[in-house]
Amino acid sequence: MSRVRLLFSEAWSSISQNISTTFAATMTVLIGMFLLGLFIALGTWVLSWSNHVKKELQVKVYFDAGATDRQEMAVKVHLAKDPRVKTVVFVSKEKAQRIMAKKFPDLYKTPLPSNPLPDAWVVTPVKAEYTAAIGTELRRAHFPGVEAGTRGVNWGAQTAHRVLTIAEVIWIVFLVAVILLVTASTLLIANTIRLSIFARRREIEVMKLVGATNWFIRGPFMLEGLLCGLGGSILAVVLLIIGKEVALPSLLPHIGGGSDVHALPFGLNALALIGAGLLLGAAGSGLTLRRFLQV
Repeated sequence: MSRVRLLFSEAWSSISQNISTTFAATMTVLIGMFLLGLFIALGTWVLSWSNHVKKELQVKVYFDAGATDRQEMAVKVHLAKDPRVKTVVFVSKEKAQRIMAKKFPDLYKTPLPSNPLPDAWVVTPVKAEYTAAIGTELRRAHFPGVEAGTRGVNWGAQTAHRVLTIAEVIWIVFLVAVILLVTASTLLIANTIRLSIFARRREIEVMKLVGATNWFIRGPFMLEGLLCGLGGSILAVVLLIIGKEVALPSLLPHIGGGSDVHALPFGLNALALIGAGLLLGAAGSGLTLRRFLQV
C-alpha cells in the first residue's frame, strides 16, 4: 500500500508541477474523445441506414401480357437455384394495381379501361452487392414471356450503384477520422509525458543513483498518462450525455430511417471512449518512456 500511495503521490506531484501541459493533454483527449464519440454515434447510424437501404435493393422481372404460367414458373425455378437469391415473391398484375392505387390514389380517380401493369417476380438478393449481377444474368438469359430490353428486368442500376458507393465512402471516412483522432490524442499525451520527464530530469538522476528500479521511475509517468486519458474520456462522456439530453430530442423528428436504423447504444459508446482514453494514455506514456527515458 505504501508503494501505491507513493506512486500516486509522485504522479500527482508531476501533474501539479506541469499543470499547463497536463491540462492541454487532458483537453486534447477530451476533444478527441468527444469527436470520436460523435463519429461513432453518427457513423454507426449512417452505416445502419445504408444497410437499411441496401435491404431495399431488389431485382424485378416483368412479363408480357401474353406470358403463360409455365413461362413465369420457369423464371422462378431458375431463381430458386441461384444461391445469391434470398427470396422470390410473385406480384400479380391485380396486386400491383392495388399497391399503385394505395400509393397514388389520384391516378385512379378516373377508372381505367384495363390494368396496364404486368405480372412480376420481385427478387431479394442475399447481399445488396449481388443485385447487379443477378439482374444482368436475367437480362442475358432472354426468358420467354419476359418483356424485352431493360423494361423486362429492372433493378434500379443507378440507384443501387449510388447506394453501394455512398456506403463504402461512409465506411472509409469513418475509419480515417477515427485513426486521425486517436493518433493526434496519443501524440499529445506523449508530448506531455516528455515535458514531464524533461522537467524532472535531475530528480530522475538522483532516484537512479540511490537505487530506484526502472519500473519505480516509470510508474508515475505511466499513471500520469493514464489519468490524462481517463480524465479526458470521462469529461467527453459527460459532454455527450448533455448533448444527448439537450440536442438529440430536437433532432430525432427530422431524422429519417426505418425502425431498424439505429446508432450504437450510448452505454457501449461511453465504455468504448473510456477504454480508448485509457489505451491512449498507456500508449502515449509507453511511447515516450521508451524513447526519452533511458533508465
